[in-house]
Formats: sequence, structure tokens, C-alpha cells
Amino acid sequence: MVNGTFTSGTAPWWSSANTTMGTDDGRLRVGVTGGTANPWDAMVAQNDIPLAQGKAYTLFFTASAGSAVSAVATVQLGDAPYTNTLTAPISLTTSGKRFSLPFTSSLSTTAGQVTFQLGGGAAHTFFLDDVSLTESGQSSGGPLDLTNGFYVDPESNPAKWVRDNPGDSRASRIQSAIASKPMAFWVGGWFGDVSATVSSYVAAADAADRLPVLVAYNIPGRDACGGHSGGGAGSESAYRAWISAFASAVGDRPAVVVIEPDSLGDFACMDDEDIAARNRMLTYATGQFRDHAPNTWAYLDAGNAGWVAAGTMAQRLQNAGVGNIRGFAVNVSNYYTTAQSAAYASDVNAALGGGAKWVIDTSRNGKGSNGEWCNPAGRRLGTPAQVGGDAGTELLLWVKVPGDSDGNCGIAPGTPAGTFSPELAIRLIDGS
Repeated sequence: MVNGTFTSGTAPWWSSANTTMGTDDGRLRVGVTGGTANPWDAMVAQNDIPLAQGKAYTLFFTASAGSAVSAVATVQLGDAPYTNTLTAPISLTTSGKRFSLPFTSSLSTTAGQVTFQLGGGAAHTFFLDDVSLTESGQSSGGPLDLTNGFYVDPESNPAKWVRDNPGDSRASRIQSAIASKPMAFWVGGWFGDVSATVSSYVAAADAADRLPVLVAYNIPGRDACGGHSGGGAGSESAYRAWISAFASAVGDRPAVVVIEPDSLGDFACMDDEDIAARNRMLTYATGQFRDHAPNTWAYLDAGNAGWVAAGTMAQRLQNAGVGNIRGFAVNVSNYYTTAQSAAYASDVNAALGGGAKWVIDTSRNGKGSNGEWCNPAGRRLGTPAQVGGDAGTELLLWVKVPGDSDGNCGIAPGTPAGTFSPELAIRLIDGS
């Protein structure tokens, strides 16, 4: 694409009858005449787009309109018979929205055309910016470029507790320090319909133009070494169906997904057959996100700095398909400092041969680890979600929800795993 940001005026973009075209605050502004019969009766487009048959592409753009209208985006042959290889209806509102439309080209041509077909409705003004056509394997900036900050879940466990306990003296502190911060949404078998659950969550984040962070947590034999979060899908085939539905529900919307915490750390409690089955399932999972969630950065869990040696973990990651996705996650639900975690991740990456990306869970690592993992005393909140970190870290994230119990243990002996405790939350705020 040429001049997709419209910093050089409108050329080489052109407009058809029933449209007028200019620039407005660095974006394309198109006036559309009402009363036309078909979408293609009012159109803006760019010609001479090279396309290779069988190659995967994604069309990115930001668009809005002066009123709520429908339009159609296409990638097609620029000459008769105008064969389409992408036809995508889009809904526009007065708020700019970032679109990402993946497709595999059925055409091999140097005369491709990208169009925005705006006719068939009432008169309106259409706005367009940041248009690009990206080949698979090239970087579009990923989900960070498609969103404006991380998503804060209004239905997180801390947020719901604050809302349900407005008279509690701890509520304002928990709201300010925890519930107002971005954190991950954990999805497991406790949700009956994974597709609806994931789609609804990602759609809410997409509507807010924010980046959601999710955790896929349903591997069979989960928490195999007798932890407090055992469970998972009932069989390998059930897991394959579940994770496929998860990835497909994310679809082409931007997201970050951490895949199966602890799944590569607890091999000491598994036999060779179980390990082989787990590797098959994780490889399948990573492939599903690669193939069905093109704007997701997925990270396979790689334990923490005090669990499995870096070289051993690198081999486990390779066997589980880490090459299919963005990289790996460390320190999920643990307490090692960001510096310790980054050093460990850097060693894992070196053992992988370099090139992988990693994220660190900083939700509870503000004072590091005391060697205990299950609701230990004296821990503190870590750095809230941000882009970038020590030693090449890609993202710092609150993967574990602060205040959610690790199980019936430590300083919360009566609080089951995954249950929010205001007492745990306050102690993380105070570091007590």
C-alpha cells in the first residue's frame, strides 16, 4: 500500500462517482452521496496492489463515520471481472475502530485493488487512516498497534468484591491498587461454553479499544503434583475441541494469551506416556492460535526461576510447539522478582537459540520470593502491566489476579484456589 497514513494527501487513492475525497486531521475524509443502490456505487480505492496466490495477508485500517453505517472492504482484481479474494462487511460508528481482516489470496496478480465500498445507504462522511496490507510473517506491530492500552476487566474478582462491599473500609484501597488495574482473565472448564465466554470477553475489550490478556487453563491432569488447582478437560480429544474453540473465539481480534500455566513444570509427577500426551496437546494448542488467532500474541508457560533449569525448560518448550507462537511466559502465579525472572527467561531463550519473546507475571513479585508458593506472608504487588522490561522482556503482566487465593494454605487456610480474599489483597498492598 502507498500513502496509507494520508500524510501526502490523497494520491494514489481514487474515488468513484457519488463521493468526494480530501484529508482531515491527517486522515482520509470521504463525503458519500445517499440514495445509491449498491455498496460499489460509492467507493474509494487504491490500485496496483501485488498479490501472490496462496499467500496469507492481513488488511489493517482504522475507520469511522459521521453516523452509524455499514460498508464493505475488499481486496480484488482491479480489472474485469473484478474477482474478490476478500469481501468483508464492516460496521462503522463515530468512534474510530482498528480493523484487521486476514485472508489467503486466491489471486496472483500485480493489478490487485483494495476498496472501501460505501454506497447503498444514507448520505454520510467516512474517515479512513493507517491502511496497510501485511504479508504473513511480517510484523504489523501486532496487538499492541491494534489497541490503545491494556483492558481493565470490570467483572474481575476484585472489581466485583469492591462493587458488592461498598461499605467495607478496605474497598477503596482495593479499588485503587488492584481492581482498577489490567489483569488476566482465566478461562477453564468452569465456564460451560468456552466459545461464548472468550468471544464475549474479547469483544468487550475490542469495543473499548483495549488489549485483553487471557489465560487458557484446562489441560488434562492440570496441577499434577498435588496442588490446589487440579482438574482440566476429561480427555485429550476433549481438550483439543476446547482449545480450538478458545482460539477460534478470539479470531482476528487483538489479544494476549498465556497457555496452560504449570503444564511444563510438573513433569516429575507424570510418566512418559502422560508427558507425550501433554506435548501433543500443547503443540496442538499453539498451532490453533497460530492458525486461527492471527492478531494474538500467545505465550506458552515456562514455569519460574526456581523450578526447572533453563536448558531443560527450553527443551520442553520446543517439544510443546513454542515455535508456533510468540514465545513463553515466566513466573505465573509466583513471586520471583522481575530481575530474577528476566534473567531466567533470557537463559531459556538462549537455550532455545534466541529469537523467542517472553512475558513476566509481576502481579505479586514486589518483594520477591521467600521460597513458599501457596499464599505466603509478606509479599507485595509488583509493577502493573506495561510494555517492555528487564533484559529484553516484551511485557510485564498481572497474570495471577492479586487477592485470588492459591488454595487452602498459607495465610488463607480457608480460602479455596481462585477465590478472592480481601485480606490477601490488603496484605499484598501493604506487603505484610
